[in-house]
Amino acid sequence: MNAKDSTKAIAALNHIMELELAGVVKYTHYALMVYGYNRIPIVSWLKDNATESLDHARRAGEMVTLLGGHPSLKIGALLETERHDIGDILRESLQHEQKALDAYYELLKISVEKSVLLEEYAREMIVQEELHLDEVNKMLRAPGATAPFAE
Repeated sequence: MNAKDSTKAIAALNHIMELELAGVVKYTHYALMVYGYNRIPIVSWLKDNATESLDHARRAGEMVTLLGGHPSLKIGALLETERHDIGDILRESLQHEQKALDAYYELLKISVEKSVLLEEYAREMIVQEELHLDEVNKMLRAPGATAPFAE
């Protein structure tokens, strides 16, 4: 990977790191705001997502340092919508996961045929993010609905 591509990859990885760190905060907040009969399994799922987002942020940071870059200390956008219905939380999660997926696709675009390591890392994370999107999408569907959720 040449210096120009390496600089682009470091910027993309730092963006991913910032998004994933925002995910830690968002999912932790969401877990605190769940009320009702189904609280326990949903809170557990949200906490697991927060933990996974932290792992993803660490992995992105490791890739930054592998390339000789400096990991960002920033966190992605944290907007409080004041909506705490489970459906609202899941729709916000869907948007967040889509942003992360887009960021990993951008990294893939930068790394294709330039770094097998980064390319494989991006592909692995794309698979994970697409599975997250699918999981949230299924949670947003009405019981018995088989068609994907669409806003």
